[in-house]
Amino acid sequence: MPRRVVVTGIGLICSVGHDTETVWSALRAGKSGIARITLFDPSQHACQIAGEVKEFDPTRFIDKKEVKKMGRFMHLAIAAADEALAMSGLKITAENADRIGVYIGSGIGGFEVIEREHEKMLAGGPGKVSPFFIPASIVNLASGQVSIRTGAKGPNSATATACTSGAHGVGDSFRLIQHGYADAMIAGGSEAACTPLSVAGFAAMRALSTRNEDPERASRPWDKNRDGFVVGEGSGILILEELEYAKARGAKILAEMIGYGMSGDAFHMASPSEDGDGPRRVMLNAMKDAGVTPADIDYINAHATSTPAGDIIETRAFKAAMGERAYEIPVSSTKAMTGHLLGGAGALEAGVTVLAVRDQIAPGTMNLEEPGEGCDLDYIPNAARAMKIDVALSNSFGFGGTNGCLIFKRYTD
Repeated sequence: MPRRVVVTGIGLICSVGHDTETVWSALRAGKSGIARITLFDPSQHACQIAGEVKEFDPTRFIDKKEVKKMGRFMHLAIAAADEALAMSGLKITAENADRIGVYIGSGIGGFEVIEREHEKMLAGGPGKVSPFFIPASIVNLASGQVSIRTGAKGPNSATATACTSGAHGVGDSFRLIQHGYADAMIAGGSEAACTPLSVAGFAAMRALSTRNEDPERASRPWDKNRDGFVVGEGSGILILEELEYAKARGAKILAEMIGYGMSGDAFHMASPSEDGDGPRRVMLNAMKDAGVTPADIDYINAHATSTPAGDIIETRAFKAAMGERAYEIPVSSTKAMTGHLLGGAGALEAGVTVLAVRDQIAPGTMNLEEPGEGCDLDYIPNAARAMKIDVALSNSFGFGGTNGCLIFKRYTD
């Protein structure tokens, strides 16, 4: 019998705040963190806006000398992990260290480090490249650095599954605890891809919004006038624990995680099939794993990024997976406020989904003025909604057709 898994801590950092309660308050209030890019001069770029983590000082969490040895995505992951551990009250000791693991995903890793070191090499030759270049940029070093700092010696891994990385980090950690490989996991995702090359690359795909003069209204999931997503940065970290382990130490339980689904589109490198078959199957897989049906789902935190194709395809997937119940389940996308955190999105949104269950409030979908053709579900437009949420589902989909779905429920003994 798989062991029960609960959430005892959350750490969130993104464009609307540097800590969980600030982020959650901003999302409930409909506050946008999207603005003109300040991390580099965007004047030559088609897209000049992003959801940056503003005024972030990594030396609040990391020694100044160590900061220079890490990519920004690691700084953000460390900040979120510190908060999640503090909220959970989990102490890592010599006695329990090998039963506590770290699993933090990232789609791109230290993108700004790669760009910076490449420029240094072009300007001054190979000798100018930093000896910290590789460990500052590779994806698994967010998990590695958190493990080193906390002393967690259990399973240590990282996902690099594009925009599903964070969700897979949480879901794979859930499995590790369920099946006895760990008693607790520091799990999630982190991304810091607000860089010149990243923004140029996504813009070249015509994936980004170019509503540069109106940044707070640029990301508009399901809206008729949506024109692409907005790159965001940040991190989401959850502390997952085996139920009896958490209870034995008197932990405050925020929610129970009951289901995890994965699927592959096997269709296209960057787009799902128009019928939403991969997203449909991942939701069905997660519901089967959780032992629930569409009738049990009270709220869905959608992947919806504000792209013309993606939003309608996810809506079709909801209808295919949920049947007529799709028209009754409130669904929203917080990316309208945070931007799209790429590999960090699924973990940030998993944390938001847990908070929705905890507080019985679903965040709204901002900037939804006129739903696009075929977008005819209850998207909780433009304001948070107080409502009963016993079971909530969170979706993430990534390039390459990699999908993840997480299900959380209100905790009861």
